[in-house]
Amino acid sequence: MAKESGYDFIVSTIVPAMNEEGNIDELCSLYADMLQSAPFEGELIIIDDGSTDGTLEKIKQNAGKYDFIKYASHQRNQGITDALHTGFALASGEVYVFYPADLQYHPADIPGLVEPLAQGADICTGWKQGRYKKRFVSNVYNWFSRKIFNLKVHDLNSVKAFRRDVIKDIFLRRDWHRYLVVLAANEGYHVAERKIPLYDRKWGRTKFSVWRIPVGVLDMLAVKFQITFLRKPLLFFGATGAACIGLGVLVGLVAVYMRYVVGHGDRNLLTLTVLLIGVGMGLFMMGFMAEGMTAIREELSHLRKLTSAAQEKDKVRSADDH
Repeated sequence: MAKESGYDFIVSTIVPAMNEEGNIDELCSLYADMLQSAPFEGELIIIDDGSTDGTLEKIKQNAGKYDFIKYASHQRNQGITDALHTGFALASGEVYVFYPADLQYHPADIPGLVEPLAQGADICTGWKQGRYKKRFVSNVYNWFSRKIFNLKVHDLNSVKAFRRDVIKDIFLRRDWHRYLVVLAANEGYHVAERKIPLYDRKWGRTKFSVWRIPVGVLDMLAVKFQITFLRKPLLFFGATGAACIGLGVLVGLVAVYMRYVVGHGDRNLLTLTVLLIGVGMGLFMMGFMAEGMTAIREELSHLRKLTSAAQEKDKVRSADDH
């Protein structure tokens, strides 16, 4: 139930946590303080993602202290995206908020992040304000992302608030939580942005490593490929294949001219002809296979939406029965 004079939705804040035992108490306390004045009812869902310290025990202690806390635990570290999926399964709110456990973002800023959704937006991404160690890497990454995906937001890799329906229409692969805004925009959802202060980490160590840079670049290209070329894969592979075949035929004609008009042939031209035509035919075959995979993916997406709709109806029916 919404608070009086507040928003008509519940906000589920989902927090993946790995080896953050020193931050859990303060996180829960600050969240409780935020709820006192927030214009919405909220719940805090903490996912222990394979921690090897006392994070899970801290979560359990706070769950006994605060009735707004839900939690789950992974036996091993599965990554932020899988932790979010676990949180989605536990969440009962109409709006989800993704927040880290390291207290570099304070719960007091959650209402500001949620406000654009009350005004009609579907997803709101935070824009980090302040100085931080990875600023150069983050700026370069976000600049390339804006150019590649043609998005007007400044920061893709920050905290986010989004409607539950957004998750129903997209599928997040491992580590693709960074591209939630991109995938949502691609489905036609209205994207907003809000400046969010970034604070220094007081306890624990960052999980960032240099290996995330090449992985992030490859993921960026994979997302771009999925939302563009794989919508009509035969157009991409077919056009490229046709260009290769056409070039192969042209080289073949040059080889015939050299052999029968000039009087001496060139085996390299014949080899190049066979190679280009072979590659072109191979690209056509890849295009046909990708078309089949795309059709299967779209059918699975449709089934996922139907399943989600059926589950929502069951929840409403169950609520009415009670």
